[in-house]
This record gives sequence, structure tokens and C-alpha cells, in this order.
Amino acid sequence: MLLVYANMDNNGNDRLHELKNLPVGKLLWKYSLPAIVGVVVMSLYNIIDRIFIGQGVGPDAIAGLAITFPVMNLATALGMLIGAGSAARVSIVLGQDNKPMAFKILGNSIVMTIVLGVCYITLFAIFMDDILILFGASERTLPYARDFMMYILPGMLFMNICYSYNNVMRASGYPTRAMVTMFIGAGLNLVLAPIFIFVLEWGIKGAAIASDISMITSAAFVMMHFMSSKSEIHFKKGIYRLEKSILLAIVSIGAAPFLINCAGCVINAIVNNMLFKYGGDSAVAAMGIFTTYTQLLVMVVIGLCQGMQPIIGFNYGARRFDRLRHTYYLSVTWASVVCVLGAIFSLTCPNYIARAFTTDAGLIAATVQGLTITTLMFWGVGFQIVSTNFFQSLGMAGKSIFLSLTRQIIFLIPLLILLPPHYKLTGVWTAFPVADALAIFVTLLLIIHQFRSLKQMEVAEGLKYQN
Repeated sequence: MLLVYANMDNNGNDRLHELKNLPVGKLLWKYSLPAIVGVVVMSLYNIIDRIFIGQGVGPDAIAGLAITFPVMNLATALGMLIGAGSAARVSIVLGQDNKPMAFKILGNSIVMTIVLGVCYITLFAIFMDDILILFGASERTLPYARDFMMYILPGMLFMNICYSYNNVMRASGYPTRAMVTMFIGAGLNLVLAPIFIFVLEWGIKGAAIASDISMITSAAFVMMHFMSSKSEIHFKKGIYRLEKSILLAIVSIGAAPFLINCAGCVINAIVNNMLFKYGGDSAVAAMGIFTTYTQLLVMVVIGLCQGMQPIIGFNYGARRFDRLRHTYYLSVTWASVVCVLGAIFSLTCPNYIARAFTTDAGLIAATVQGLTITTLMFWGVGFQIVSTNFFQSLGMAGKSIFLSLTRQIIFLIPLLILLPPHYKLTGVWTAFPVADALAIFVTLLLIIHQFRSLKQMEVAEGLKYQN
């Protein structure tokens, strides 16, 4: 197994050469397919937990698990602050043929990941009940949420290492290897979760323990890659001393996905409290099912963006704007197909989605109502996500951050304040498609402006556009 793992990809020079010269369609497929498979497989951690918990423990457990989403998002946000920024910077400096800087980025990022991980896990453990109540836990759902979080906490640091450094692995030219490490963890979770929940009757804590073991295993395989001197960039002496310029470059780019996840925490807290106010625990549980379904679709798009990122970043560093444009257009097309199909299925077959998680009639009805309203504009979400990641890949942190905040903060929060007092539960659900529509419009304006600027840069540098 280790021999196969060690010889999974070609040598480093071939990888960097193909980022600059391989046909864009073939290159995007080569990088995106493993990334899509990897992130979708990783998202099965949560989906497997929710299905098994819903079927084996009950609707209150699903509601309790939904309360933990903001906490999990915040943990992911802190990991991505370093991991996503590192991946983008690695791609750009490799495109500039500056490998020594790529090594320094790797060393600085692993130190910061460990420091941040230890800090937030400690704080979560100390203030767990207060945090869960803030995010909408009731007397019925708090015990379930607490049980899950207290057992999942030890594995969060390994989750950050696994997720974040898979991005760096992919950015340095190892898409297949990144995918395999995801398969290892998800496959293990698929086996362990039902054993711990049903056979050993550990309930919701069994799902958390299964995830912990799986994440630790995946993180170990990721670290094995970076410990090997045969890898394009790897751990070695002299790269762990923190440098202010490197950290600022990493954080400025990583700030966009960090803020997306932080915004998700704020939104989840507001939404969960409003759903409980207007629809009770069943509405909160319905939100958990809605989030799980849309998360699976979004993860496909995120995987596509992860495949896009090293191509965009490398060719931007190499000043190949023709390949950059082509990559973006293909990515938007594929992402839109995913979101359109997802919206159609949600609008026409919400019953099937709900029944995958529960047999409770009240929860099924609440989920059907939520899905048929919230996904009305979901068909355009792929374009918005790809565009946000496009700016991140270019190192344009300000624009990426702005687009990250449009849907969830700038538009959704005001709508959640304005609509529910007049339209009750329907108002909560309606806020989502309206925010999507406004965010898509703003993204379109910004993308048009950016491509005009890139064209001007291309002309100024004397580059010839290649059809």
C-alpha cells in the first residue's frame, strides 16, 4: 500500500510543466476530478453521521447535530485560514519558479495550524454549553449536541491538518494522492459509524468517535506525503521559523474562506434561533437536512474550485492569461451544471431527500417546505462560488472577501431580520433565495470588471491572446 502511495504521481518537473502547457480542459479534468471525489468523500463524514443518527437515534438527535454545524464551521474556518491561503500562495510562487519560498510557506503554515488548533479546541471545551446555547440549542437538543461536540473536539486538529494540507498537496501537483488520502478516512468512517452507533449502541457519541479515528488516519497519510523528500515540497530544516511577510501573505488570501465559514457560523446561529422561534425543534432539524443536502452539492463545486486553484494561480504567476480565462469559463460551466441539477431535484423530489434522514412525518413535512423554498435560486450558486475562489486564486484577497460576505452577511442577515416578523417560518426560508439572487448579480458585475482589467494587463505586457 505504501509503495503504491509513494509512486502515485510523476516527477515534480513534469507536474509543473503540465500546469503551464497541458490543454486546459484536460488539465482541469485531471486536477478537479480527484479534488471533487476527495471533498465529496470527506463530506460523507457528516452525511454518514447524520443519516445514521437520524435513523438510529431520532429527530431530536438530528436537531442537536444541526446545532453543532456552526461550531464545526468555525473550526473549519480557522483551519482554512492557513490551509487555503498556503495552497494559493504555493501555486503562485511555483508559477514564478520560486521553490524555496514554497518550502517556507509550508513550514510556516504547519506551525500556525497547530497553534490555532490547540487554542480553539481548548476554548470550545471550556465554554461548550454556552456556545451551543448561543447557536440555538434547546433543553431537548443540548444533551445530544454536547455529547457529539465533546467527543469530536480531539479530532478537530487532525481535521484541519487533513483538509488544509490536502489543498497544499494538490497545489504542488499531487491531485491523485490528495484524493486517495480522503478515500482512506471516509471509507474507515463508513465502516466504523454504524458499528459504534448500532452495534455498540454508543449513539451520537459513537458517530463522533468514528469521525475522530477516520480524521486521524487521513491526517497521518497527508503528513506522510510532506515528510517524504521525494515530494515536490516537503518538511525540512530551516522552514519553521515564522516570518511576518509569509504569514500576512497566507492570511490575506485565506481570509476569504475563513470569513465564509465564520459568516456561516453567524448565519447558523441566527437561523437556528429563528427557526426554533417560528417552527420549533422540527424546523431546526429540517435546516440540518437542508444543509446536508446543499453541502453535498457545494462540495462538488468546492472540489472543482480546488482543481481550478493551482491552474489559475500557476498561470497567473506565469502571466498566461489565456489559460487563466479558459480555466475560469470551464469551471463556471461545470459548477453551474451541478447546481442546476441539484436545484431541479430539490424542487421536484424533496420527499426523497427528507426520507433519507428520517421516518418522522412532521420532520419530513418541515423539510419539504424548507427545501422547495430555499433552493429556488440555487442554480446560480456555482457561479458565485467559482468566482469567489477565482479571486482567491489570483491572490486578490479584498475582492474574494467581499464576495464571500455578500450572500451570507450583507444580504442574508438583513433579510432574516426583515422577513420573519411578517411571514413567520416562510420568511426565514425565503431569505435564502433572495440573498442568492442579489449575490449572483453583484458577482457578475465584479467578474465583468475584473476580466476587462486582465485584458488591459495582457495588452500592457505585450501578451498575445490565444484562442
